[in-house]
Amino acid sequence: MIDIVAVLRAEDAVLDFLSVLIAPGPALRREEGREVHVLFGDTAEHLVLPAGLPAAERLAAVARHIRPVDESAASPGPEALAALIEAVAQGAPARLWTHSPADTRRSRGRLGRDAAAAVAPDGPPVLHAVGHSPYLQFVSDLDRPLDRAGAEAKLAFVNRHCGHLLRTASAEYVVQTGRVHATERFFSAGPQERERLFALLASLDEEAASVRDPWEFATSAYEAERLDATVAWIAGHCAPGSGPLIEVGACEGALTTRLAEKGFTVHATEPNPAFRGRLAEAVGDTARIRPDSLEELAAGRGLRGAAYLLIEMLYYGQDLALLDRLPTDLVFVALEPETLATGLTPWLESAPHWEKADETPLVAPALETVCGGRAYLGKRGSVGVLLRRTGA
Repeated sequence: MIDIVAVLRAEDAVLDFLSVLIAPGPALRREEGREVHVLFGDTAEHLVLPAGLPAAERLAAVARHIRPVDESAASPGPEALAALIEAVAQGAPARLWTHSPADTRRSRGRLGRDAAAAVAPDGPPVLHAVGHSPYLQFVSDLDRPLDRAGAEAKLAFVNRHCGHLLRTASAEYVVQTGRVHATERFFSAGPQERERLFALLASLDEEAASVRDPWEFATSAYEAERLDATVAWIAGHCAPGSGPLIEVGACEGALTTRLAEKGFTVHATEPNPAFRGRLAEAVGDTARIRPDSLEELAAGRGLRGAAYLLIEMLYYGQDLALLDRLPTDLVFVALEPETLATGLTPWLESAPHWEKADETPLVAPALETVCGGRAYLGKRGSVGVLLRRTGA
């Protein structure tokens, strides 16, 4: 059995896969001396660690491939990885170990997704390292705790060879305590689960739309409660016949369809073309759809309406002064409590043209599984704030 470790950069092989490179714990002694091949995605280099090579020499061989921080380092793509993996395996029994598609470091997440996609359905089994995942707790399939000697070997490697990564300000490359795992955890995943995990961490990336319903609005009890409460809150201030609602960032229409069912006229805007296509499928002729972003709506292309809806979308550094240029006197905003306290509330205290007309808790925080139970995460709750334009 050949172990193939596909990583973005050399240090990843030790930080996330030390238990594959060497056998640091008594429970792993049966695998001591196994042949290991390491593929470095950033350089397309191939390192062979022959069977029987002592652990210290294995780590020294990896260390020779460590490079300076390079923000341009990226996965070479599924085709290039497929060629590398095939050249290593040559039809022999093998296992592929690689990054998690949900690794918060997007460069690693992309390589993990690409490496798994590079393997044919009848090819080597693939195991993903949980890796750096501060937002998700994973249900893993294989856990490998390091003994003290293994942990000390990993720390010695970092201190000796990764000093520049301890000092860097790069979020993708900095080595911190939480990224140096004392227990290395792995899971297997099918193509659909991998894609959902990758999309879940994409945030505003175009890749968030690579799967349908990436945030699982259709199946989440938390999201259903939040959306239903949001509709009831809006209806408590605006009657369906009072004029059109302008929903900014409608995504795939989970809120749009609920509002339309209550009799509201909705103009739903969504800049992402993939989301917009699914939005059109979901709402049919019950709502009007436009491609405008918040910035475009505030720059003279604005739609007049009874109210604007900015529901769970002011998380990405938007300039709140854009609200002044929206052609409406009412803006419904929904945010998780911390962002509300640190962003909207301080801005509102000094905003000359707006007052808080209402503040309503919509849903309480909760823990919830995602991706078919592969992982779980904390949903942070949501608070609705109604802004009314003043005459100032």
